[in-house]
Amino acid sequence: MIPTILNNADEEQKAEWLPKAQNLEFIGTYAQTELGHGTNLRSLETTATYDPKSQEFILHSPTTSATKWWPGNLGKVANVTVVVARLIIGGKNYGPHPFFVPIRDPTTHQSLPGIILGDIGPKFGINTVSNGFLIFDNFRIPRRNMFMKNARLEADGTYISPKHAKLAYGTMVYVRATMIRTMSNLLGRAATIAIRYSVIRKQGEIEAGKGEVQIIEYQTQQYRLLPQVARAWAYEFAGRYTRKLYEQFLAGDFEVLPALHGITSGLKAVVTHQTALGIEQCRMACEITGPKIVFF
Repeated sequence: MIPTILNNADEEQKAEWLPKAQNLEFIGTYAQTELGHGTNLRSLETTATYDPKSQEFILHSPTTSATKWWPGNLGKVANVTVVVARLIIGGKNYGPHPFFVPIRDPTTHQSLPGIILGDIGPKFGINTVSNGFLIFDNFRIPRRNMFMKNARLEADGTYISPKHAKLAYGTMVYVRATMIRTMSNLLGRAATIAIRYSVIRKQGEIEAGKGEVQIIEYQTQQYRLLPQVARAWAYEFAGRYTRKLYEQFLAGDFEVLPALHGITSGLKAVVTHQTALGIEQCRMACEITGPKIVFF
C-alpha cells in the first residue's frame, strides 16, 4: 500500500493517507488481478464510472470473471485496498486507473454495503496469507479517492492525461523488483541449511581405510549446492540494481520505465523458477541414507 501511495498519490492525498498507512491506522492490500484476467491489464472488467452530479465514482463488477481474485490479506485482514479499475467518463473508457477504496467498517470490520468479499480458501503454499476475493455492486467512493499524482480528473469530468501512459504500473514494478531480492534470501537460506548439514554429516569412504568423510567432499554434492550459493548472490545484486532503477523512476526519471518494466518482468519469471529448482536441489542434497535432517 505504501509504495502505491508514494508513486500514485498527489501531495494532498499523500498527506492524508501516508501517515495512516505508516502508523497502521489501516491495513491495505492491492486488488488488481481478476478471476478472468490474464496478462493484458487493459482487459480488466471492473469499472469505475464517474458521476459528475455527486462527484463520485461507482465501482462495479459487471460479471463473475470481474471478481478481484488473490490479493494478499484481503480475505480476513485488510480494511482498505488499492483497486485497479477501468475509468469510465461520459461513456468513454480511459483504461485502468488506481483507486483508494475502503472495504470494511473500521469499527466492526464487516464488509461495507455494496461489497462482497472473503477468503479464497486453501492454496498450494503460503496458507498463512489470507488471499481473498472482492466483488463490487455499484459501490460509491469520492472523486478524490482516485489517485491523482499522474492522471487527474476535475470535478466537471475533465480528464488530464499523465505524462507517461504506464506510470500507474509503478506498484507492479515495485513488487517485481522486491521479489528478486526476496528469492535471493530464500535460496540463500536453503543453501545455507544444506551446506551446513553437508559439512557435519559424514557418510562413506572416498579412500579405503581413511574413515568416513563429510558429504560436502563429494563432487556431486558440490555440483548441487555451490551453484545455489552463486545464484543467490547473483539474484541479490540483480535485486539491488532493479531497486535502484525503481528509485530513479520514483524520483521522476520516467525514461527508465520501459527498461525497468522489461527487466523486472523477465527476472520475475526466471528468478522464481530457478529459486524453486534450487531449493529442491538443496532438499534432495540432504536426502542421505541414514539419519535425516528436518529441512523445513
